[in-house]
Amino acid sequence: MTDEFGPNEFLNCTGVSRETLARFEVYAAILTKWQSRMNLVGPASIPDLWRRHFWDSAQIFPLLPKIPDGLLDFGTGAGFPGLVLALMGVENIHLVESNSRKCTFLREVARETGVKVTVHNTRIEKLPPFPVNVVTARAVAPLPLLVEYAWPFMAPGSICLFLKGKQFKDELTKTEKLWDIRVHTLNSSVDPEGVILQLERSNLNGVRNP
Repeated sequence: MTDEFGPNEFLNCTGVSRETLARFEVYAAILTKWQSRMNLVGPASIPDLWRRHFWDSAQIFPLLPKIPDGLLDFGTGAGFPGLVLALMGVENIHLVESNSRKCTFLREVARETGVKVTVHNTRIEKLPPFPVNVVTARAVAPLPLLVEYAWPFMAPGSICLFLKGKQFKDELTKTEKLWDIRVHTLNSSVDPEGVILQLERSNLNGVRNP
């Protein structure tokens, strides 16, 4: 996409308050500054930051439970989608990131924007499980592995929201052979070839074909 998408377009798409938009502008300024010292996002995506990262993450906000009871975002990187959702008002968010410098960045953004998040500087497979009712991830790993990582954290009634690209069908076929899940596929509002996969446990037994 080549049409301009900046703060005003983000405001129109999300309906966030002007105060929240100001926090996103702080986030964007910090990310742009830090990007010059470390690779937080793909350099080519910086000019389209508000669409490619902020709006791409924010589009899952309407899919969250009305009263989220803990959200775990793993492989969060520069905060997508977890930190974006925190700025939009979602509480009790856990950001899991193995890169210590990226964790420092996440804490800096949280401090400067006044948002409360818990940052875990570890790999998701090493984090002791605790129950949440939403698990998110974006551009982290193939879908079967995402489900394997998310499963220990999923309480009864929990959902996963995974942002995936055009290869999702092959990944979904493999996943459904391994895990007893229900899947809803929603078109991305940002990427014409992307989707949001909403996954739920069909039962509490877990693996279908161990």
